Amino acid sequence: MNIIQSTCISAQNTFLTPEPAFGHLPAGSKLEAKEPPYENIPRSLLRRMGKAVRMGVGAALPLIEKNITPNGIIIGTGNGGMEDCIRFLNQIIDYDEGTLTPTNFVQSTANAIAAQAGLMSGNLGYNITHVHRGLAFENAVIDALMLLKENPKANYLLGGIDEISTYNFNIDQLGGWVKEEFPATQDIYETTSNGSLAGEGAVVFVVGNAPDKPDIKACQTLHSTHSQEVMQSLGAMVELHLPGGFADVDVLISGENGDGRFKHFYTDCEALLTNNTAIARFKHLSGEFPSASAFGLWLSGEILKHQTIPVNALKNPGSTSTFKNVLIYNNFRGQQHGFMLVGLG
Repeated sequence: MNIIQSTCISAQNTFLTPEPAFGHLPAGSKLEAKEPPYENIPRSLLRRMGKAVRMGVGAALPLIEKNITPNGIIIGTGNGGMEDCIRFLNQIIDYDEGTLTPTNFVQSTANAIAAQAGLMSGNLGYNITHVHRGLAFENAVIDALMLLKENPKANYLLGGIDEISTYNFNIDQLGGWVKEEFPATQDIYETTSNGSLAGEGAVVFVVGNAPDKPDIKACQTLHSTHSQEVMQSLGAMVELHLPGGFADVDVLISGENGDGRFKHFYTDCEALLTNNTAIARFKHLSGEFPSASAFGLWLSGEILKHQTIPVNALKNPGSTSTFKNVLIYNNFRGQQHGFMLVGLG
């Protein structure tokens, strides 16, 4: 399955630009998305959209406009339009179950993003949303892989979208998932305290069979709290798809997020690599959110396309001069693990 085109709305200058710029710093413990003006969304619709729907549709429409109508829309999200959901529930109380605003109800479900993109583009094909917390995007990728095996001439819109809702941010703070005192973003990996930097974004891909484009060779998920089991599963996937095993991995894109409780997963993963492998990290650029691995996949496409790793993302340059295979490893709160392997040729 190849990445034909992609768009990325994130906390950095990544939307529809040939040269993404990475320099946006967080406000407190939040790294909020830099939203574009959404010129292709009618103003009457835009003002009624929640942030997640706005970002998802805004990232999807430019791809739909440049391509033939996709055969389906597949979205992965951990929270969907949670802010609209809370507003609707509050209205039930405020108006004593009387006359409620329908917009908040319509956009309160996780599948509102895929539904709105389908309605605005007139797409009547396969339309589905995967909501599996930290593995939502990986499950969307697996869905697309299976669909393309059945329909090799098709192409699909594949996305990962999440917002920072006030409700979820407060719950995450109480649960210890957000750092109370946050250092400069480049230093988050030096901390050993609990929590990370709250993030959000919308990354959308057009995927299909196009041999000259980056190829998503494999995607695998695992639920486990044991590092040895995670590394065994990761090793089995790499050996199955790369003849030389980890020696053929040119770049590791690590989902490390500065949470000291789960750093050992990434350290163990890096120990499996050779000295030739470059290591990149992205959570200081995107923040942490359930579908953040979509940003990692977008970054892998940029690395393979330009044959260079952004300085802001680089941890270890390795010794490989050309990049053919990129391994993405991300875990969500130490329990959900996602592996993706992307390559050229």
